[in-house]
Amino acid sequence: MKVHFIAIGGSAMHNLAIALKKKGFYVTGSDDEIFEPSKTRLKKHNILPKEFGWFPEKITTDLDAIILGMHARENNPELLKAKELGVKVYSYPEYLYEQSKDKTRVVIGGSHGKTSITSMILHVLGKLNIDFDYMVGAQLEGFDTMAQITDAPIMILEGDEYLSSPIDRRPKFHLYHPNIALISGIAWDHINVFPTFENYIEQFSEFIKLIEKDGVLIYCSADSEVNKIALTTSNPDIDRIGYRTPENVIENGVTSILMGGNKIPLQIFGDHNLQNLNGARLICNQLKINDEQFFEAIQDFKGASKRLELIAKNENTAIYKDFAHSPSKLKATTKAVKQQYESRKVIACMELHTFSSLNKTFLQEYKDSMAAADEAYVYYSNHTLEHKKLDPITPEEVKAAFGSDNVMVYNNSDELFEMLNQKDWNNAVLLLMSSGNFDGKDLNAFGKSIIS
Repeated sequence: MKVHFIAIGGSAMHNLAIALKKKGFYVTGSDDEIFEPSKTRLKKHNILPKEFGWFPEKITTDLDAIILGMHARENNPELLKAKELGVKVYSYPEYLYEQSKDKTRVVIGGSHGKTSITSMILHVLGKLNIDFDYMVGAQLEGFDTMAQITDAPIMILEGDEYLSSPIDRRPKFHLYHPNIALISGIAWDHINVFPTFENYIEQFSEFIKLIEKDGVLIYCSADSEVNKIALTTSNPDIDRIGYRTPENVIENGVTSILMGGNKIPLQIFGDHNLQNLNGARLICNQLKINDEQFFEAIQDFKGASKRLELIAKNENTAIYKDFAHSPSKLKATTKAVKQQYESRKVIACMELHTFSSLNKTFLQEYKDSMAAADEAYVYYSNHTLEHKKLDPITPEEVKAAFGSDNVMVYNNSDELFEMLNQKDWNNAVLLLMSSGNFDGKDLNAFGKSIIS
């Protein structure tokens, strides 16, 4: 099979390219810029383009497929050449379905928790030596790539609701047609694509309708929006199973689940993570894994990358980083850390970085999202606002939107991190939350420097 990637340097795209190369496909690709770690990883597998740019001459009729990344534009010269020659062009999710249409497809959807739940399932399957393929939205410990395609009978897919490609405006998770589906939670996001909350919710209703006959929907019944659409969306050919936060206890900084008279200690914590674990358990049950096997395997699960990931700690201080950036994620993550470290001062920092978070209208959704922290700091860059062509916002407007007295706003990341560096970290926890990196900060190095 000959496959060409247009915009091969993307996080998901380069991982799929490597996965197909490992499967024995002949893989080529183009991009106008490729950053690390994609560049080094593509080079290692001998599929890094020799030069950057778009080259229509790479598009020939002997290609079996072209995979189009979101980074490419509709007028991309290679895409136009493919259309001219009639070569089949797939979006990333469309091609994943093509490679998994004869497998049992498990799709994890939701505004938050997707990566964590997917990671938990992969961890358990791996520990039990069950053969599976997968696609997950983060680089996981113990996994060489974010995607794997072999002849395995099962495919585990993280189901993103964002658009599939520049020429395919369907949400990615609409293309997978799951046999087993999960929805973890719904909180308005991607407002540049879904301008109203009602429009956003519709995407999840459609996802339910696309579950295959005799399939199963597993859903978080503790989330009112999920519960509503799970019970009212028409699909008479599926079973529906709800889940909530399992009974648990925190002792000496360790969270344990109470199940069947047993106390099962975990390395993760927070109500949202325990809900995620319960959803993952029910998915595994559908894959013929019983609860005893699941809990035995999950106890050493440390979490997905940047999902309440511990950077460093000592007896008096702990530093975590998290991908949280939307209001619901901020609230759940900050609350989880405060519950876990009830007697310590929790200092939470977040970066407004996404299109939605920097939108003046959407900013109001952040009200009280960091209220659980003892001190809260919000950072945003005026340069990012300009780059995204968004209206200016002032620190006063940001503070008013968050609506709690514990919030302070910074425009300069150097000043923010210098202030944090000067703090007394005895009996304290630092939580760094962003889908970016606070304008080039090495969060791991910073956290370790505080501990040292």
